[in-house]
Amino acid sequence: MSGSQCCENPPSLSSSHGAGSVVDLGGLKSYVTGPADSKHAILLISDVFGYEAPNLRKLADKVAAVGYYVVVPDFLYGDPYVPENNKKPLPVWIKSHGTDKGFEDAKLVIAALKSQGISSVGAAGFCWGAKVVVELAKVGLIQAAVLLHPSFVTVDDIKEIKAPIAVLGAEIDEMSPPEHLRQFEEVLAARPEIKGYVKIFNGVAHGWTVRYKVEDENAVKRAKEAHQNMLDWFAQYVK
Repeated sequence: MSGSQCCENPPSLSSSHGAGSVVDLGGLKSYVTGPADSKHAILLISDVFGYEAPNLRKLADKVAAVGYYVVVPDFLYGDPYVPENNKKPLPVWIKSHGTDKGFEDAKLVIAALKSQGISSVGAAGFCWGAKVVVELAKVGLIQAAVLLHPSFVTVDDIKEIKAPIAVLGAEIDEMSPPEHLRQFEEVLAARPEIKGYVKIFNGVAHGWTVRYKVEDENAVKRAKEAHQNMLDWFAQYVK
């Protein structure tokens, strides 16, 4: 179960943020940005706060700037987690926002992208979204996977993946503590046919890649380091 760290530093959601636009893709509202004629797409799968988070859309625009068509679907159907909503605490909210449904929806989004001429797809998942990405990687629907401060992902998941995978974790993380991620590293070491690595960022907490405060220069710097690691991984395998 996602814990209290999932709820720290919640973003101020904005439907108008970003250089892209919102379209219907695979039955989901999706923020899209980047060259529509690109043959290579990147799917960014949000945490529990959803696809209107400004830092996430800013990252989508950054990925698009290197030539990818970037898609950030609303897997939460307009109902992101709201910490102030006492009637729907996280354990209740999560029951109607399962990653299994996210996985099924993501398959439809990827099918829609392929129908538009996309030839390769990479996917990055943040917290909740990381589990969806792992499921896509297990069935061969993506060419590369990046997990950023993942939640719900198990050692058994890593044993089944079929795509190159980068795992970017935080030193301070209740959902996926370093000792848990080191088990991922051991599994990958025993599977040389699957390219992958685990990197643990010292001094940062769960959510640091998308829930940083823009006025905190060090937090921005650490987030950008992870963003560049993600871009480097996609550059190797989504082409």
